[in-house]
This record gives sequence, structure tokens and C-alpha cells, in this order.
Amino acid sequence: MTCKFVRIQGRDKAYRTQYPRGIFAMGWRLIQDGSMSPEDEKLFRDIDDWFKENLPEPVPCQNGETVITFFKTETTKVMLEKIAPAVALMDKYEQPYDIVYTNFVGNIVYEDEWQIAVRVEDGKMV
Repeated sequence: MTCKFVRIQGRDKAYRTQYPRGIFAMGWRLIQDGSMSPEDEKLFRDIDDWFKENLPEPVPCQNGETVITFFKTETTKVMLEKIAPAVALMDKYEQPYDIVYTNFVGNIVYEDEWQIAVRVEDGKMV
């Protein structure tokens, strides 16, 4: 079975989308709560910086729209390798998460070579 999209997400919902937080939001929450050690915080910030430098920020995200993002499975092998240490941090800090593979996302409002953004309303993709 081949799925087109993948998202790493927690089990608690984001305030704005009411959809499970993505891995970056999960990591930033741990930092804001003071839960990460300084070494782990530096590692997470380095991972976040790499993604900011190597992936365009989707326009809907820049505009503060209510969207969630997925990686495209066909073009993101390197990105999934780069994010693996962030996933390990979620394990270390006992943050439950799910790795969701799917072909069914709602209405795609942004797409580039590596990722898509999907509009969310009331915690559901539309």
C-alpha cells in the first residue's frame, strides 16, 4: 500500500485548529513549558531551523489561516530522516504521538514539492 501524505501529530488538540498538534507545535510546547533540557532544546531548535531553511513556509500558514500540513511521502525521505531526532525527543519526554499516513486529506489549499496544507474547520479537514 502506498500513501501520498504523512503527518506526525500529537494527541492533544491545537487551540486554533482543534486538530491534533503537529510535531513542531509539540516540541515548542515542551520548550515553552520548560520541560526540555538545554541540550534537547538546542537539538530541537536546530531541527526547526533546518526545516525553516530548507522548506518554504506555506502561504496559508504565513497568513495565519486555519490549516494543517502534511509531508508528501514521495519527496520527503530526507525530511523524515531530519525529523527523526525530534520524534525521539517526543519519546524521551513521553509525549504520545501518531504517524499518520493517508491518501485522504481534505481540500488542499497549498502545495509545493515537499508538503501540502489543508484547511481545517471545527477540528476536521474540509
